[in-house]
Amino acid sequence: MMASSGPWFDMYLTARDPIVLNFNPFMSFNPDPKSEYNDQLTRATNLTVSAVRFLKTLRADLLEPEVFHLNPAKSDTDTFKRLIRFVPSSLSWYGAYLVNAYPLDMSQYFRLFNSTRLPKPSQDELFTDDKARHLLVLRKGHFYVFDVLDQDGNIVSASEIQAHLKYILSDNSLAPEFPLSYLTSENRDIWAELRQKLVSGGNEEALRKVDSAVFCLCLDDFPIKDLVHLSHNMLHGDGTNRWFDKSFNLIIAKDGTAAVHFEHAWGDGVAVLRFFNEVFKDSTQAPAVTPRSQPANTDSSVAVQKLNFKLNDALKTGISAAKEKFDATMKTLTIDYIQFQRGGKEFLKKQKLSPDSVAQLGFQMAFLQQYGQTVATYESCSTAAFKHGRTETIRPASIFTKRCSEAFVREPSKYSAGELQQMMAKCSTYHNQLTKEAAMGQGFDRHLFALRYLGAAKGIDLPELYLDPAYRQINHNILSTSTLSSPAVNIGGFAPVVPDGFGIAYAVHDNWIGCNVSAYQGRNAHEFLQCVEKALESMFDALEGKAIKS
Repeated sequence: MMASSGPWFDMYLTARDPIVLNFNPFMSFNPDPKSEYNDQLTRATNLTVSAVRFLKTLRADLLEPEVFHLNPAKSDTDTFKRLIRFVPSSLSWYGAYLVNAYPLDMSQYFRLFNSTRLPKPSQDELFTDDKARHLLVLRKGHFYVFDVLDQDGNIVSASEIQAHLKYILSDNSLAPEFPLSYLTSENRDIWAELRQKLVSGGNEEALRKVDSAVFCLCLDDFPIKDLVHLSHNMLHGDGTNRWFDKSFNLIIAKDGTAAVHFEHAWGDGVAVLRFFNEVFKDSTQAPAVTPRSQPANTDSSVAVQKLNFKLNDALKTGISAAKEKFDATMKTLTIDYIQFQRGGKEFLKKQKLSPDSVAQLGFQMAFLQQYGQTVATYESCSTAAFKHGRTETIRPASIFTKRCSEAFVREPSKYSAGELQQMMAKCSTYHNQLTKEAAMGQGFDRHLFALRYLGAAKGIDLPELYLDPAYRQINHNILSTSTLSSPAVNIGGFAPVVPDGFGIAYAVHDNWIGCNVSAYQGRNAHEFLQCVEKALESMFDALEGKAIKS
């Protein structure tokens, strides 16, 4: 099964908006269960070594393919895994087809390492140089590189990596007056022009080091105060200590709080989550160093190269302008978080309801409660069951959710608990159908997107459908939602996709529901979450047979 991902890459790469907030999301790691391993140097070393171990496994083709199970009971078993191993790869999809499990496309993974999105006028480029063996480290806005792989492609010893990171952490230089990183937060055309100036000003070699590095490790000099501070720091930070164009930034705060911030054009959450899970598991179960490990006795001042950039006045002006825009935009972003402790997957499955549908219904009710209307809603769904598949949209707002939300929000006393339960069940059935359709490539969003792209490529006049206000409205996604659940993820998040929207990252756990919401001025994330909490309470009351108060 083949999907054409070219137009989708183009869609990301032709967008001229800054990539920070508009596109790049983050996922943060749970702390290491052994608390003394959360020391910044220890954790930075262990996560770095585990990330490079993943790179080596990936390049040796030893990574088991991801599988999407439509019927997990039948296919997510050792027998199935053993069976598939003996089938030639050209036929293995057929064995998978028999049990309704589809191996997922792995083509995005080669852009995970040694990759950067390069700003170019009108359309950016994805750049990969898999021969490069060095790591890029950012601290206090300074750039450092050192090799993490040797000439033969083996991982440099963990004690040497630890020594180099310790050396970088002990550098007392003041932060640069003009931090170069701000440029990666600019409008892409402005950044493309400034990058040309950087290259012609004698910085080509230093930039090449940045672009080709295995990945970017960001060492922050402060601890994380709470989950809201964590979200702001990992989603955007202060702009000085990230290279937003890199395929991913691995960020580690002073207290060992860690996250992956990633660029979205090259890949989707599925590819990043697999890397994330494996790195968490490896770094906690087979850590390369312990808090008592001694760094290698090596001369880091020779092995570690600090990159120096020559900046003329035009570049300094460009950096100052980028900083001003960055700071102004960040002031308008608010983030808030709730943990709903009354129940989660276990309770909802006993009620024969899709946990995802209940969370989505909560968002519909909350928006209705807060603003009195139903709006375009987007939930992303991976289509990696297809070769080169990216994502499809699940449209959670439906006539069923509208009816159910109005009943709960406007006149709950008119209905018995049983009637409300029935409405919820209808929403759940329909949501499950939409989810399966989207995952199997039967959604309408990417289909219409592709037709529009083909029409433009052939120079045909835009069909009327695309000029219809309804089409414009459904693509102005005020509620943009995405869910991730994994034992390695503490919290994830992203900014709204439209100025008057909410960015809703959520996870339904076994016994609780977490929800992390971002908004710009004009929308109130805190108030929205209070409404979500109220909606979940009402639904749980109805499921427990209690009457709902208006």
